Amino acid sequence: MKIASRMENLSPSVTMAITALARELKAQGKDILSFSAGEPDFDTPEVIKEAAIKAIKDGHTKYTAVEGTIETKKAIIKKLKKDHGLDYELDEIIVSNGAKHSLFNLFQCLIEEGDEVIIPAPYWVTYPEQVKFSDGVPVFIETDDSTEFKITAEQLKAAITDKTKILLLNTPSNPTGAVYSKEELLSLAEVLKGTDILVFTDEMYEKIMYDGKEFTAVASVSDDMFQRTVTINGISKAVAMTGWRYGYIATPHKALVKAMTKLQGQVTSNVNSVTLEAAVAALDGSADADIEVMRKEFEKRRNVAVESFNAINGISCVVPQGAFYLFVNIKEIGGDSMKFSADLLEKEGVAVVPGLAFGTEGYFRFSFATDLATIEEGIRRIKKFVEENYS
Repeated sequence: MKIASRMENLSPSVTMAITALARELKAQGKDILSFSAGEPDFDTPEVIKEAAIKAIKDGHTKYTAVEGTIETKKAIIKKLKKDHGLDYELDEIIVSNGAKHSLFNLFQCLIEEGDEVIIPAPYWVTYPEQVKFSDGVPVFIETDDSTEFKITAEQLKAAITDKTKILLLNTPSNPTGAVYSKEELLSLAEVLKGTDILVFTDEMYEKIMYDGKEFTAVASVSDDMFQRTVTINGISKAVAMTGWRYGYIATPHKALVKAMTKLQGQVTSNVNSVTLEAAVAALDGSADADIEVMRKEFEKRRNVAVESFNAINGISCVVPQGAFYLFVNIKEIGGDSMKFSADLLEKEGVAVVPGLAFGTEGYFRFSFATDLATIEEGIRRIKKFVEENYS
């Protein structure tokens, strides 16, 4: 059997591989603390679970419309209007099996061979892989601690060529927790004026914001940005529904939604029918109190983790304004993130993700989406590891 050559250009997800390895080692009886997964440790809110149970009892177990039921799309439209003042119609929304699926559909429907997609680095591991799989060319803009891992208008302008088709933004960011302000987005928008460049904005972590800061949706900053923006979102992170598999896009480009529906209809058909019903309760405000409880706990964990890491000689991290990750700087102690992460797992039983997986060497990603006691013990072990191996 010969595997298709296109698979040679697709790299496995490092984050999922490390998470699986940590799980396997733990199953073998080893003392492993994993900070590699981007998954909240909270349970799905009870109101959503009850909605799912009701859906099953009411017989919502059949095929549904490929692009999502009218009820779930109406819930998305109301949510976007309430949260960001954005107006969409039913045929400008499509629901897929998670935001990763939404992105795949988008790239497959839009990218022609040689089209360039600008991606700020560090980036979520899936972005460049899907671009390459779609015969596109990822173009990276490097960032670091000095700009809190955000690109500038000058960098964007310098990266644009006549082959640029898409700018992909992620705010709040995985893996850095960086959040673009309205002013920063407006400066990027100014660069894009007069071009045909689309903006894909991954806003999966929008509800996980800290220090009283408000989230700004990319599509909301100007009429021009609204017309060129494709918003990708879902309910996995903020509502602790990672396993339910529900992502969506909203865009004024109806032809794009129609194309995605055609593709999805030949690949997966509809999203799980019970998830579609439960998602309404996740989007209509019924779970807002639960979301706020989780957000406050994440903020508490962030504060403890940042203070603890910055007290360790040789490493440091900026304070993230959103999501539940720290992107920890290890350049002072050598910066080899693959070696650091492998040795840390072997010697101290702590799993983190090397920065190289996100396109930026000299860092590692630490997820604080786990309980405070585990975070404190994990950082204690990291401190011990650094002192014993890099002093």
